[in-house]
Amino acid sequence: MSYKALLDRKGLEVELDEYLSSKLRDAGYGGMVLEKTPLSYKLTILAMRPGLVIGHRGTGIRSLTEELSRRYRLENLVLNVSEVTKPELNPRIMAFRIAQMVERGIPFRRAAMNVLNTIMSAGALGCEVTVAGKLRTERAHVEKFRAGVIPKSGHPAEAAVRQAKISVNLKLGTYGIKVKIVDPSGLRPPVVLREEQAAAGSGSQGQGGGSAS
Repeated sequence: MSYKALLDRKGLEVELDEYLSSKLRDAGYGGMVLEKTPLSYKLTILAMRPGLVIGHRGTGIRSLTEELSRRYRLENLVLNVSEVTKPELNPRIMAFRIAQMVERGIPFRRAAMNVLNTIMSAGALGCEVTVAGKLRTERAHVEKFRAGVIPKSGHPAEAAVRQAKISVNLKLGTYGIKVKIVDPSGLRPPVVLREEQAAAGSGSQGQGGGSAS
C-alpha cells in the first residue's frame, strides 16, 4: 500500500469512526474495524447494545449499510455488528460514560474517579483518565487520574493498552476526555507489570494545557 493510499485509508477510518460515534451513541458504540478486500469493504461495528444497531428484522443495519455506502462511497459494503461483552474494558464506552455523567451535572472529578474504579474492578491492570478543558476557571486545564500500572513502551504497551478520546460540549466549553485501559487479555502469556514500566504515581494529577492528548 502506497503512503498516499495509507493516508486516505486512515482518513476514511477517522471519518467513519467520528460519524458512527455520534450516530450510534445510544447503542453503546465501542469502536469499529474496517477491512478492505479486492472486491469489497468489510466493516465490523462494536456495540454494547447491538440490537439497537441491527433494528427490527434487520431494518436498522440495512439502512445503515446503504447510508455508509452512499456517504463514503464504499462499494459492496458488508456490515457486521459485534457485541462488546465487557464494556468496562472498552475505553470508548467508558469515555462516553464520563461524558454522560458530566452532561448530567456530575462534577468531572467524581465522574472520572467513578469510571476509574469501575474499570479497575472489572480486572484492568491499569487505567488513566484525562479530562481537559475549562474545568474550573476560564483558563484551559488538564487533570489526569491513574490507577494500577500503565506501560509506556515495549510489547506490553502495544499489546495491552487500549485508548479512546472523545469530546463533549458543555456550557463552559468543550471537554476532551481520554481513557487508557490496560487490558490483561492482550498479554499472552500473562505478564506481571512492574511500577517502573508505568508513569510515576496513581490517583489524580493536574497539569496545565488545552486538550487531552
